[in-house]
Amino acid sequence: MLKQLTNVIVAVMMAFWIGAIAIFSIQNITGVSLKFLFWESIELPIGVLLSFCLGGGLIVGSFLPFLLKPSRRIRKQR
Repeated sequence: MLKQLTNVIVAVMMAFWIGAIAIFSIQNITGVSLKFLFWESIELPIGVLLSFCLGGGLIVGSFLPFLLKPSRRIRKQR
C-alpha cells in the first residue's frame, strides 16, 4: 500500500514538473545562443535550452554518488 502511494506521489510530481517545463517553454520562444570561451552554440529557444540543461544536470547528478563514493579498500584501511 505504501509503495503504491509513493509511486503515485512521484508520478504526480513528475507530471507537474513536466507540465511546468512545457508551459515555460511555450512562453519563452525567444532564440538565444550559449557562448562559452571560444565556443558558441546554435540558436535555440530559452525554454528548450533550459530543458536540456535540466535533463543533463539530472543525469550527471544521478551518477555523481557512484563516481565519488570511496572504494571498499579505502574504507577498510581506516
